[in-house]
Amino acid sequence: MLNRILAIAGLVCATATAQTSVPNPLPGTKLNIDQLKEQMFRISAGRRLKPKSWPGGAKVAVALSFDVDNATTSLARGQLGANELSQGEYGAIDGLPRILRLLDKYDVPASFFIPAVSDILHPQMVRDILARGRHEIGVHGWIHEHLPTLNNEAEERRLLHDAIEHLTKSTGKRPVGYRAPSWMFSPYTMQQIQDAGFLYDSSLMASDDAYEILVAGKPSGMIELPIEWILDDYVYFGGTVNGEAEFDGAYEEGGLLVLTMHPHIIGHRSRAAALDRLIAHMKSRPDVWFATHEQVARYVREHAM
Repeated sequence: MLNRILAIAGLVCATATAQTSVPNPLPGTKLNIDQLKEQMFRISAGRRLKPKSWPGGAKVAVALSFDVDNATTSLARGQLGANELSQGEYGAIDGLPRILRLLDKYDVPASFFIPAVSDILHPQMVRDILARGRHEIGVHGWIHEHLPTLNNEAEERRLLHDAIEHLTKSTGKRPVGYRAPSWMFSPYTMQQIQDAGFLYDSSLMASDDAYEILVAGKPSGMIELPIEWILDDYVYFGGTVNGEAEFDGAYEEGGLLVLTMHPHIIGHRSRAAALDRLIAHMKSRPDVWFATHEQVARYVREHAM
């Protein structure tokens, strides 16, 4: 298994090196309007799936999510320094246990998107997540592969198949949710996740609320639970500033709030404390529905599609 992981890491690095030279840095300047529309709307937002109300009359839906990347990003790229790998390992050793304790404190569910290799290297994580009985596990690639760099339809399909197969065996349930590693699609990703039968994707950014994905302008039936960089702890997590403002806005609009976090980032003491304050703020308001991504997707499919 380790040899396979290292081989994939080498493939990704070799492909990245081969693509460092960009012959035309501004290709869009050469396209006509029809060509630009074709590119823009190859994958785009369709109907906004905002129900009139949330379960139990709740005013807002909150979907907390954690991308359990750990060291897979470094492994995929062949960055094998002890420093990089140990920073990722923190997510499994201290980060995830601290997050699970925090979620236990407030009795709220979350969705955990896990590269299969993260589970292979630290199998206790999935067991601890599932032991709570309220969390969801979704697919986040095989080894956090960067799909546009991989740019290989057959290899991407194989990695997706293997990730689904492994997590199904590990969790006892076929995952229904997908989040692309680094939130990046290749030209082949949309078709492949449709073929795999996922209920929803959570990698795109066209709305605050859930929406149906259009492919070449036609409804795909795939539900998107959108993410955003300003609501990701890797780049910036404002705790009681950014998170509270987004939550308060979603509350007033009767919408959906999706937060993306990483155990090796948000799991540190100071950042976990910020998340604690944010959840406490959310809990202080009446009529808040905390749900997994799967629960949100199934609800909007039934009540808004």
